[in-house]
Formats: sequence, structure tokens, C-alpha cells
Amino acid sequence: MDTPRPLALTMGDPAGIGGELSVRAWLARRTGRPFVALDDPDRLAGIARDLGLDVPVRVVNAASAAGAVFRDALPVLPVRLAAPARPGHADPANAAAVIASIEQATKLTLAGETAAVVTNPIHKSTLYGAGFAYPGHTEFLAALTHTPLPVMMLASPGLRVVPITVHASLRRMLEMITVERIIAVTRVTAAALREYWGIAAPRIAIAGLNPHAGEDGTMGEEEITVIAPAIERLRAEGLDVTGPLAADSMFTPDARARYDVAMGMYHDQALIPLKTLDMHHGVNVTLGLPIIRTSPDHGTAFAIAGQGVADPSSLIASIDLASELAARKETTA
Repeated sequence: MDTPRPLALTMGDPAGIGGELSVRAWLARRTGRPFVALDDPDRLAGIARDLGLDVPVRVVNAASAAGAVFRDALPVLPVRLAAPARPGHADPANAAAVIASIEQATKLTLAGETAAVVTNPIHKSTLYGAGFAYPGHTEFLAALTHTPLPVMMLASPGLRVVPITVHASLRRMLEMITVERIIAVTRVTAAALREYWGIAAPRIAIAGLNPHAGEDGTMGEEEITVIAPAIERLRAEGLDVTGPLAADSMFTPDARARYDVAMGMYHDQALIPLKTLDMHHGVNVTLGLPIIRTSPDHGTAFAIAGQGVADPSSLIASIDLASELAARKETTA
């Protein structure tokens, strides 16, 4: 049986926990699909040595070589650091390598050499001096793939959520919520659920913005003037959409059983429930791209970097989900 195409695993910030997560994910090796790290092999070997982990590191010259070595060693396509990484101390000198790792992983996946991109956490403010001009991974990947509307989904075994607006202040978020944006984000979400999750007729729950979903306009009118009209148009397109729903009651066990994805109006409205229910297995998935991209649902965790206590569960879940989505895409193709 042929070895499946590997996943491309990016470096993340070298001062964070990404390197430790990468070596621990290789130790887990739960999926039948290999991954190749786009990282500094000396850094990864040093992390494994310092933490007492039996993780041989093997440099490969091409992603296609990863499958042959993955059972016995962690395959690495070298992306060399400019300065030694110090746990917990971000160094702008290494920003170019972090960016290059993401760019190369994206290029490999667009070319079909790797099946998906799995990204370790980055520290955005450290990257700005190297020309990084994006709010985060999602927007950078959209630029690299010429995607007009990337959509962020957080997925766990028991819940999927999508915020209509993402990294914006509450004040700015109010300006961003329009009928057109709700429709566009929901369309991308529905298409992804059909293509990657195999859900032929996705059930989509859309939250209101105000307390009690506005309570007939007494607590806010956005549900009447913006959200309900968007829902009507989506239903006219044949989508199974409910709402606007009161956000404080749409995440109970009974409520979650009635939909396949919950659409929140803003970042915290959507993400707090998922992170509260299953922080360690939440996966960030970027929808709307021409490639599959997943990522752990946490940051660089500088405070615990290098201590050997970082939990790799979310990265392992990201690898597992990327492998699952890639397999479904390959099968349907």
C-alpha cells in the first residue's frame, strides 16, 4: 500500500512550545499519515535531548521522503534559524525563518506535495519587523493562496463554531456585521461541511448579537435589521439555518444536538463555549482556502516553554483532523 502524502508541520515561534509539541506529536504517531516538520533540525534535536525524549531527527531533501523515515525518525525539511532559540524569549532575528516555514508549507501543499498544512503557534508582534503585516495565520494564508474570504472554524469532537467576525474590537465588530458578511461566511462554512466533513445538508445555527437575541427589538435591533434578513436569504438558497438564537442558551447539550455548526457574531461569543467544553482537543481550521489548514487552539505559551510540561493534545488533534480531512478530500477527488 502506498504511503499517503505527508502533512506539512510549521515551526511556529521558536521561543514557544511549538518545538516540544512537534517532537511529542511524533512520539504519539497516532495517525497513519506521516508529517514533515519545516523547522531547524538542530533545534528539534536539542529540544528532544533536553527533555529526555527519544526522538531521532532525520533531515530529508523532499517532502516525499518523509514517509520512508517517519516510523523511525522525525523527518525535517530544514528551515534554519538565524539565532539560537531561547525558551520564553522571542527573538526578531528568527522572524524570517518563522515566516519562511509557513510560506514553504503552503507552497508544498498548493503543489500537492503535502496533503495539508498544520501550523504551530506564532507570536505576531515579533514578526512585524520582518514584514509580517497580517492579524494572524488565517489572513496570511489567505494572501498566500489568493483567497478572498478565509473563515475561521474551531472544531472539537462535540462542537464546531465559526465567528462571523474574528480579530476585531467589539466596537469595530458592530460595523463589520452586515447581511452580506453573514451570508458569505455561512456559505463558505456550509460548503466546507459538505466537502470535508461529508455532511450533505448541514444544520447551521446562527446566534443573535444582543442579550436574548434582542428580545423583539427591546434589547437591540440588529437581529431584526441584519441577522434575520441574512437568515431568510440563506434559507431561500436551500440552507438549513435556524436563528437568530440567544447565545446564552444555544450551547447546552440539548441545543448542540440540533446543529452541525454554530455561527457566532464575534470572536468570544463563538470561542468561549468551545474552549470551555474542550480546550485540549479544539482545532483551528481555516475554511475557504484551496488547501487544508489546521492549528492548535492555543498560543505560544512562552511562560512554560522549555519546561517539558506543554500539553500536545491540541496539536495531535490538529494533525489527526488534517489527516482525516485530507483522506476525505482525496477519496472524493
